[in-house]
Amino acid sequence: MRWDRTDSGVWPAIDCLDSRDQSVVPSCVVDAAERTRRRILAASLPCVLGHADFEAQNLRWHGQQVWAVHDWDSLAWQPEAACAGAASGSFASDGPPMLAPIESSEAFLVAYQDIRGRLFTAVEQENAWAASLWMAADNAREEALCSDISVGRDTLRAQAAERLRRANA
Repeated sequence: MRWDRTDSGVWPAIDCLDSRDQSVVPSCVVDAAERTRRRILAASLPCVLGHADFEAQNLRWHGQQVWAVHDWDSLAWQPEAACAGAASGSFASDGPPMLAPIESSEAFLVAYQDIRGRLFTAVEQENAWAASLWMAADNAREEALCSDISVGRDTLRAQAAERLRRANA
């Protein structure tokens, strides 16, 4: 979720990815990352401490209740709506990172707001949708640079326009 770093470029610096041929990253992935990052940074919302890798493989359940959350090396100091939005896009991943269906992200965000007892403002809603797509773009970049599969890129391509619309990005 490191969209707030101060170095140049769209992506957080990761040597093993940065040393590869960036031209293989589809333009739709780069465009989604640039637009969502710009949207998130423009909001200037207060930050909270959140979990930045809220995926199924990091959750343990007891019935209907989350019993444990693993992978706490993935803490982030980000706006609450962005943390919730990133989770809404990635929570269903149980293995390789996968962007959740839009309807599932929407249900996640509704449930999140219901549980916390306060609806997001319009700006927070937009931030949440932008963050959901940022994570997918970051994962699709890695997939393009390191893998022969294109599941993440294909899903991003199919959902980007609607998520960007909801993000007002």
